[in-house]
Amino acid sequence: MISRLDGPVTFVLPVRALAVLALLCAGIGTLVVASLMAGSYPLTAGEVAATVLGRAPSDMGETVVWQFRLPRALAALFAGGLFATSGAVLQIVTRNALADPSLIGVSQGAGLAVVTAIVVAPDLPHVLRPALAFAGALAVAALIQTLAMRRAEGATMRFILTGIGVAAFIAAATSALLTYGQIDQAMAALGWLAGSVHAVGWTDVAILGGACALLAPALAAAARPLRALRLGPELAAGLGVRVGPARIALITLAVALAAAAVAIVGPLGFVGLIAPHLAQRLARADVGLHLSLSAATGAALVAAADLAGRTVADPVQIPAGLVTAVVGIPVFVLLILRPTPEATRL
Repeated sequence: MISRLDGPVTFVLPVRALAVLALLCAGIGTLVVASLMAGSYPLTAGEVAATVLGRAPSDMGETVVWQFRLPRALAALFAGGLFATSGAVLQIVTRNALADPSLIGVSQGAGLAVVTAIVVAPDLPHVLRPALAFAGALAVAALIQTLAMRRAEGATMRFILTGIGVAAFIAAATSALLTYGQIDQAMAALGWLAGSVHAVGWTDVAILGGACALLAPALAAAARPLRALRLGPELAAGLGVRVGPARIALITLAVALAAAAVAIVGPLGFVGLIAPHLAQRLARADVGLHLSLSAATGAALVAAADLAGRTVADPVQIPAGLVTAVVGIPVFVLLILRPTPEATRL
């Protein structure tokens, strides 16, 4: 408790939320260790620890851990966190529980841009993919916003329905590119579209880590307008938030978060939908801590999906995107069947 001249001021510490966040971080650490151990070349926890500390028991183990498994595990964590925070921001801004980058066309817009680059310009440098993905996702988000806000706020179900329609159109365009492109380029694009971290390297990890580092301050700054918009546009305006510019800036931030992940690992479906809801179920918290819980939950989901895809049907590897889709579709159906709050109705 902090004392002031006009009386005491008390701060409530969100103990449950902080405890859940600590447990999620511990779970993420466990998943990373399990990912480094599991595979066609199994390693014990002691061998993994020795390899990470620079005392690898064998050259093969060092190569497997440092060149394959560790980049894959880190990419899964970064991508999961980016998708989850993107979904959390979209759900708060639109005040709609169904908002998700993969459902409203944002991931598809980023995917179409990258697939176009793979099929039409296969020699384009790999490092340009995030910029292309961001441009494609931003264009789709702007189109959806324009269409959805003609008659009502984009926070209604109209925003979601418009996004689903645009996503279907983009999926058709992507299929046309894959159909008429050269077979080797189309196969490469198909593998990427499935959503997987199996082919990532340290360059990809650096891109994802750099995106997280660049966008984390923006997320911290977005906590205040998100906190206000969570109460509704009228109350947010009463609290001094310029609702229109704030919505545009926050949706652009959500697009950037999703585009950075899509550019590297492909469109992992439903992570941005599931993670914020699961984080809220685990512990209710203020916007800033909710974003942290969502990021940790998303990281754990993608890491678990990748680990399951590697081990369930070994030696066949199932893309993480297929695993998240299997989990996400029932969740999506349950959210649709759940009684709809007034803020999300047409």
